[in-house]
Amino acid sequence: MAEGGSGPRSLRLLCLHGYRQDATSFRARSGALRKALRGRAELLTVDAPHVVAARAVEASLLEPTEGNGRSWWFSSPQERTFSALEEASSCKGLEESLKAVAEAFAEYGPIDGLLGFSQGAALTAIVCALKQRGDPRFQFDFAILFAGFKSQALDHQIYYQEPIQVPSLHVLGETDRVISAEMSQELSSKFTEPLFLTHPGGHFIPASAAQKKTYLEFLDRFGK
Repeated sequence: MAEGGSGPRSLRLLCLHGYRQDATSFRARSGALRKALRGRAELLTVDAPHVVAARAVEASLLEPTEGNGRSWWFSSPQERTFSALEEASSCKGLEESLKAVAEAFAEYGPIDGLLGFSQGAALTAIVCALKQRGDPRFQFDFAILFAGFKSQALDHQIYYQEPIQVPSLHVLGETDRVISAEMSQELSSKFTEPLFLTHPGGHFIPASAAQKKTYLEFLDRFGK
């Protein structure tokens, strides 16, 4: 499960993949980032517990399925589908996902930080809120959120009622057609003193030389 560098100063980041991805596909998607952080951070991945329905996979245009196609929760529980734009009165699956993340903390800890992509970044923010409330399952120091967004589910709004004080870096794609930069900015506004990295691309994890510099500077704040 572990990917990345080793050594006494290597930070351990638990990675939460996006909707319709899984741990294996996320490792492939984040290969350039893992290479950029080699020797500085070790990336660990965990599968979301929910499998996306086949009919939802076939209907997808913006987010094609990668790997086994999993989800952290469903905004339409009956259809077992998810949309970041859907203002659902209730969602299904979050508690099981929080349990899966907590089990990963227990098994692979200590964990220094969370790294989330898309729906995984939305879940990362929720875990940050729970950490701030003193949830003993989640002990970590910082979060990096790629293409994050604020969940529109009514029963998730409790997680945004107070500013989230976990140090955070928010990575936004200016031409992201799946999660707009505005949606990521809305989520970042729920954090105190969020840092930003904006790139000109779309729905992916950027890892150019300039972006690598930003990641390393952020991680240096949490050197062990």
